Order: sequence, then C-alpha cells, then structure tokens
Amino acid sequence: MEQMDLFIGGALTGAKEGEATDVVEAATGEVMGRVMLGGAADIDAAVTAAEAASASWAARDPRERADVLVRFADHLTARAVETATLVSRQNGMPITLSTGANGYFPGLVLRYYAGLVRDAGEPDVRPGMRGTRTRVERTPIGVVGAITPWNYPQTLAAMKYAPALAAGCAVVLKPPPETALDAYVLAEAAEAAGLPPGVLNIVPGGRDAGARLVAHPGVAKVAFTGSTAAGRAIGAVCGELLKPVTLELGGKSAAILLDDVDLASYLGMLPRVSLPNAGQTCHSSTRILAPRARYDEVVDAVTDTVRGLVVGDPLDRATQIGPMVSAAHRGRVLDHIDVGRAEGARLTTGGGVPADREAGWFVEPTVFADVDNSWRIAQEEIFGPVLCVIPYDDEEDAVRIANDSDYGLAGTVWTSDEERGVAVARRVHTGSIGVNHFGLDPAAPFGGWKASGLGTELGPEGLEAYRRPKSIYLPAGSRERTRKDPV
Repeated sequence: MEQMDLFIGGALTGAKEGEATDVVEAATGEVMGRVMLGGAADIDAAVTAAEAASASWAARDPRERADVLVRFADHLTARAVETATLVSRQNGMPITLSTGANGYFPGLVLRYYAGLVRDAGEPDVRPGMRGTRTRVERTPIGVVGAITPWNYPQTLAAMKYAPALAAGCAVVLKPPPETALDAYVLAEAAEAAGLPPGVLNIVPGGRDAGARLVAHPGVAKVAFTGSTAAGRAIGAVCGELLKPVTLELGGKSAAILLDDVDLASYLGMLPRVSLPNAGQTCHSSTRILAPRARYDEVVDAVTDTVRGLVVGDPLDRATQIGPMVSAAHRGRVLDHIDVGRAEGARLTTGGGVPADREAGWFVEPTVFADVDNSWRIAQEEIFGPVLCVIPYDDEEDAVRIANDSDYGLAGTVWTSDEERGVAVARRVHTGSIGVNHFGLDPAAPFGGWKASGLGTELGPEGLEAYRRPKSIYLPAGSRERTRKDPV
C-alpha cells in the first residue's frame, strides 16, 4: 500500500514538501505500506482550502449539513471492516475492539451530531431583566486544526471532526505517521459523501506539521489528543495566541474494588476496562485498588485472569492482547517494568516479551502487587499491558489513593451496591468514571481534569466547543418564542 498524496481541497494532491515514510505492521515488524508526510507548506495549503470553504459551509442550513454528515456516516460504515483491519495491522489493536472503535463508532458519532443540529429548534430569544430581549446565536468558530494519535485513530478523529463539521466549521486533520494509511479511507468516504471541497482536509505529518497547524494564523481552534507533555506545549502556544483549545491527554486511572465487590464481574470486564488495546488507552483503569481484607484474593484472581489472556495476532478474533505500536514504544513499556522491579513491586505474572512471539512488538501482560501509590509505576502513564494492585484500608483511603495522581481522566468503581458505587464515584477527582462498567457514550461529555486535559468532547458540550455565543440585544417589543433546547 502506497499513498503519496495528501487530501486537500476535496482531492488527492501531491505534497509541496515533507518526506515519505514506511508504515510498519505492529504484529510482524514488516513494512506494510508507505505514505507521504506533509510539511509546513502542505499545512498552509490545507488551511487555505479550509478558509475558502468555511464561509459557505457555515452558511448552510444546519439540516443540509446534517444530511451531508449522515451520508458521510453511511460511507464510513460501509468501509468499517476495511478501516478496522488497516488500523489493527498498523497499531496492533485486537480486531474485535477495532471493528467497533475504528470501524463503526465514527458513523455513530456523525449521526449523533447530525441529529443535534437538525433538531436545534427555534431561535434562542430570552426575556431580559430590564424589559428588553436578547437573541443568543451560536456561530461556527472557524477553521479547526485537529491533531490525533495512533492508538484509536478513527475514533479520536471522529470526536473532533464530527462536532466541528456539524457546527459549520472546516477542518484540517493531522493524523500520525504510525497510522496514516487508514486516513485515506476517511478521505475516500468524505469525497464519496459529497463533502464540499476544503471542508475536511487530511495531512498526515509529524511534530513539525503539528506545530505549524497549532500556530497557523488561519486556524481558529485546536483540538488535540495525545500525551500530557505535548498538550502542555500546545496549550502554551494557544494561550499566547488566545486561541481556543481542547486537550484530551494522559491518564492513570484507578479501578476501586470496594469490599463488597463481585470479583467475578470485574474480572470478566478486566480486558475491556483495565487493558483495552493492550493498555494503549488513555482511560485504562491500570491502578487496581483492593481492600486489605480481600487483598490476597484480588491479587491471585487478577494474576490468574491476566496470565490467561490470549496474546497474539491482532487480526485473530481470539486475541485479547496485541502488540505495542512500535519497537520504540515497546522499549518504553519494558523500561517501566524494570522500574517497577527496582522499586520493589512484586511481579506476579508477565514482565517481559512472550517467548513464542519472535516477530512484532509484543509485551507480556504484566501484574505488579504490593505497589505503593507513590512509586513511578503507579504515578506515570505506562501505556502498555501493565497493572498495579494497590492495597487500601477503608473507603476513605481508597478515594484518597485514587485522587493521589496528577491525572484525572477516568476510573471505575466496583461494588454490589450501585448506589454506594455512585457515591464513591462522585468523590473521585476525574472527568469520567464508571460504576461496574466503563464505556464512552457519544451523548455524554468526555474530558480530563488536572493533567488529563482541558475541555470536553462528545455530548452537546462537544458541539459547543466549536461554536461561539453571540448576544444580539433587542428593544422591548413582541416576544419571539424562546427555544427550550440548549443546543
């Protein structure tokens, strides 16, 4: 597979600068394709195309935009299996997860935002406190620069372009080099759906292209998902430019197992909640907090469960743990495992490279017990299949440990009493948390607290991130009907 063009202005076009790079299959370490990465001049061209398309797209009736987004969703859904397979080959995500996350989720999000803008209701005219009226309008924010990572490339891209397009914004999307091939399926679907030229532009690139996109004067808002370190740098630039930015960053979430936990229920969900995509997931509950009275039971059960997970080819539907995305990333994960050993954690399973996996970038699913929450393996985002089991004394202590983190993205609470679980969940300093479950819902906001980010994606709140409110003050007179819908 070779893609030497960029998707700018509604068509595949040759790069103005940049360089070609190999895309390597995570499970084999072999080259599976080659792509052209755009440079600063290509970002400039994409922003110019987006600016040219922005006014007419914003001026369209929201119902017309909704129709286009539904067609876009249909074309993405028709390509779901192809897209999911490409993603799994590039980043090692098990195909059972990738099919839903990268194949079908984007269409679901597009349809959700199409429905929001289609059913927006009457104009929002409010009675004033002095007998006057105010008409509050929400206008598209302008050209959006969207930067996405390799771990859930289609999922995280859709969480940005879907609300932005629904709001009336044009988008320049910069996918990462590691998963650039599936971006061309996205471009193909956009063209087939009839998105106006320039409304969605796709320029795979590295850090230099991303930096140019963030600082570009034609970009009105930046939406980024990635590491906290990169998010801080992007936030600093946007702060200097007074440019709105949404940052969805790292996490080190806790799974709080209360003393009444149905342990079998948690263990059944562990691969999806604590080790999704081999831990290469920002919201993974990788710190497992267990009550001291049941600590040995939890450690033994978690160890047995993790030891039994199927490690293998991500395209095999039996696989639960695939490879790391690259050799370099595998090295970072193994380095963290060495740190855990040095800190004194007790390794109960895993800890190295699977003996039967000579090719690819696999890491054994690993469990550390007797971990102190202050240790690096409990504080730093490892982004691999590594779990820490941490003891706690009582419910108060569990909440304290869960909150003793620089991050605040997600988490879970496991209990036989849902009402009790909700009460504990409310005390955890995090942007999202599940009780006996965790799963992103397009209709609910998702975003981080503390070092896990700024702003939210998904839900009606995700749409508002791409619009600016404008108050039009009117004199006293006949009152227009007030819209009740907050969208």
